[in-house]
Amino acid sequence: MTQTVDLNADMGESYGPWVMGNDAELLKIVSSANIACGLHAGDWDVMATTMADAARKGVGIGAHPGFADLQGFGRRRVSMSGQSLANLVRYQVGAAIAVARAAGGEVRHVKLHGAMANMAAEDEAMAKAAYEAVLSVDPEMILVVLAGTAQERAARALGARWAGEIFADRAYNADATLVDRSKPGAVIHDPDIAGPRIAAMVMDGAIHTEDGTRIPARIDTICLHGDGQTALEIARSVRTALEFAGVSVQQFRGAR
Repeated sequence: MTQTVDLNADMGESYGPWVMGNDAELLKIVSSANIACGLHAGDWDVMATTMADAARKGVGIGAHPGFADLQGFGRRRVSMSGQSLANLVRYQVGAAIAVARAAGGEVRHVKLHGAMANMAAEDEAMAKAAYEAVLSVDPEMILVVLAGTAQERAARALGARWAGEIFADRAYNADATLVDRSKPGAVIHDPDIAGPRIAAMVMDGAIHTEDGTRIPARIDTICLHGDGQTALEIARSVRTALEFAGVSVQQFRGAR
């Protein structure tokens, strides 16, 4: 059987006249799109346009909720109660579902953004609160989780449909969390490194960490950030390396 993997990208992060990334070109490469819901980035017009384009291209649509922090791009940590977090997530997922349907598509997955995602990768109770909120809106929604972290444990405990994710352009700590962006080497900018590195992880079925540890993981999808200067080149490099290794790119299905 041919090995398959999904490619996803964070997009819809432009705001009014301010353009972030190259969504139109990325949608020609990826099989799933995580579309900002207007609080950490994006707005209602950008969301609608991006979702309509994704639907036309047959790319799976996902909601990408984050903290209400446009200035910090959702990458600053925010402390809030579990109930408030749940309402924040529901608010964004509900908006995404409505806009997607109007654009001719359907939201099939949810992936937390930025600091919210990093905090949930460390804190199972927080991840559970966010995921319970998603499932209260749609019990069949697929949760895209950081493989091998508290996010995965929370999704498993809830009996939810989930897909394990690794990042094409981020370095890993020994506990499968992402190296903090403030540290040297945390973000990979070189396409010649990103492609072969990810193909090796997929073939190994393991996350390769900075200290050389290999953490066995279910790798269903690979994230290609849309906001970096070399985002498009990295996306092409990853897809080429995967195909050269005999790995077919197609949307994840999610499994319990």
